[in-house]
Amino acid sequence: MLLIPAIDLKQGKCVRLRQGRMEDDTVFSDDPVAVAARWVEAGAKRLHLVDLDGAFAGKPVNAAVVTEIAAAFPGLPIQIGGGIRDEDTIDTYLAAGVAYVIIGTKAVNAPHFVADVCVEFPGHIIVGLDAKDGKVATDGWSKLSGHDVIDLAQHFERDGVEAIIYTDISRDGMMQGVNVEATQKLAQSITIPVIASGGVTNMNDITGLQAVQDDGVMGTILGRSIYEGSIDLAEAIKAVDGN
Repeated sequence: MLLIPAIDLKQGKCVRLRQGRMEDDTVFSDDPVAVAARWVEAGAKRLHLVDLDGAFAGKPVNAAVVTEIAAAFPGLPIQIGGGIRDEDTIDTYLAAGVAYVIIGTKAVNAPHFVADVCVEFPGHIIVGLDAKDGKVATDGWSKLSGHDVIDLAQHFERDGVEAIIYTDISRDGMMQGVNVEATQKLAQSITIPVIASGGVTNMNDITGLQAVQDDGVMGTILGRSIYEGSIDLAEAIKAVDGN
């Protein structure tokens, strides 16, 4: 199982939000490249970057930092989300060395866009579905749509996306534990991999997700837990790798 450290970017700094609220942030570092190096040294095999400003602006804001991180670790798969709303942005990120781009709000508001970019950039598109009580949220979680998360995931699977990142927004950044049941249910409903996100607090959560990895849960994104120390990333990676 992949343990994927999150680096959330706000005004060029590495921060964490609680439940997606831009005003409720904790700054962990002024040097996101150094943070990336820390997680790579701990054994991370992929990084999850989020342009928080971009998510709210609808266009990249921290692209320079993303490019810097990609250049520093050329062999490392990096996935980036936040403000990716057109083909040019995807093209720019992939040219910079990013492996995967994550489509969020645009995927829900304009599903045909996902179908188009899956054809144009095969193998590089991930869709992020953020849900509460089974319904998908958009626009930095400020709006709750009427869309069922499983229905949408199945739709995007047909379009050819590489994976679904599933976030239970009621748990994200709150250190309340991951919603294993909902993640498993989603994974069982599609054949492409699911990456869990939101609420992973300790090794018990990772163990819980490991128990359902055969259902299609390929990994989980780790945020506040590794920044505040409730999970030691290096030890967790050794544990899931069986070392």
